[in-house]
Amino acid sequence: MKKILIVDDQRGIRMLLDEIFKREGMKTYLASNGPEALQLIENSRMDGVLLDMKLPGIDGKEILRKMKTLYPEMPVFIMSAYEEAEMVKQANCYGADYYFTKPFNIFELKDAVIKMINRKKVLSE
Repeated sequence: MKKILIVDDQRGIRMLLDEIFKREGMKTYLASNGPEALQLIENSRMDGVLLDMKLPGIDGKEILRKMKTLYPEMPVFIMSAYEEAEMVKQANCYGADYYFTKPFNIFELKDAVIKMINRKKVLSE
C-alpha cells in the first residue's frame, strides 16, 4: 500500500485530500505543521508528500529541504495560495516535483500525484 503524507495547516484541505487518497487505496498520514511532518517522515518512509508552503513554525521551504535531504527520490508536491515566482524558484531548487496553486483542481492534483508515485514505482523496479 502506497503511503502519502499530507501537510497543510488548513484542516479542511487535509481532510479533503485524506478522503481522496484513501479512496485511491493509499495510506494517508496528516500533519498540520512542520515539526509534525518531519517527525512522520523520520518515522516512516513515504511514497509521496503533499506540502503547503506557508505553515506555522517551520516553513515549507525548510521542510522540503530536510525531506529531500533524507529521501532525495521521494516525490514532493507543493501546494500554495501564493504565486510568488521566488517561492516557486526556491521550492524547485530544493527538489519539489510539482507545484499546485490554491485553489487547485482536486482531480488534476490527484491524477498528478498518482501518476508520479506510480512512475516512481516503475523506475525503482
